[in-house]
Amino acid sequence: MVLEEIMKVYIHTLTPDDTIGAALQLCRDHKIRHIPILDADHTLAGLVTDRDIKDATPSILKQENGSEQLNKPLSLIMKTNVITGHPLDFVEDAAATFYEHHISCLPVVQNGKVIGLVTETDVLHTFVELTGVNQPGSRVEVRVENRAGVLYEILHVMHHRRVNVQSVLVYPDRTAATHKVIVLRIRTMNPVGVIDDLKKEGHEVLWPNMPGIRS
Repeated sequence: MVLEEIMKVYIHTLTPDDTIGAALQLCRDHKIRHIPILDADHTLAGLVTDRDIKDATPSILKQENGSEQLNKPLSLIMKTNVITGHPLDFVEDAAATFYEHHISCLPVVQNGKVIGLVTETDVLHTFVELTGVNQPGSRVEVRVENRAGVLYEILHVMHHRRVNVQSVLVYPDRTAATHKVIVLRIRTMNPVGVIDDLKKEGHEVLWPNMPGIRS
């Protein structure tokens, strides 16, 4: 899945000359946290977040005329070194960007123009859908050797049981570099038969780990 499939295309923007007060009102009116700041030619000049606005306005209560701070231009508080994405970037790459750079918003740029916006919430919702955790079913974790063909063996058990697989994740086993952990979301509320077959095939089932299921 790529960013153009999940990005918001109808986004609220302002210019560097717009005021902090205008940004504050825009965030309140539309319940948003990120505002791309565009130049006259619609290229990305910067980014303002609700945190930037809050950091820029704490002294209002101490001023006789609080409107003075709110009337300052966004060019004074916007971030100009903005990390951006491309519409054909993969969602998982965007997630890695959020993680590595500690950001919560990614303007999507194509041919120098901002065409969309992706937030960390958008990515989180996408991963929930991709993993199938929002659908009825069961989670099964299997510890396997890190070798070619082992995933086929696991899926063959699912095929034999006629169990539909909603998603498959593979991650390193923290206890041994020679092994991996395969996490499956399967469309059944009773995975006991699948677990029994996996164990008969010599696989180590990590989850479900409940009395009467794990031998």
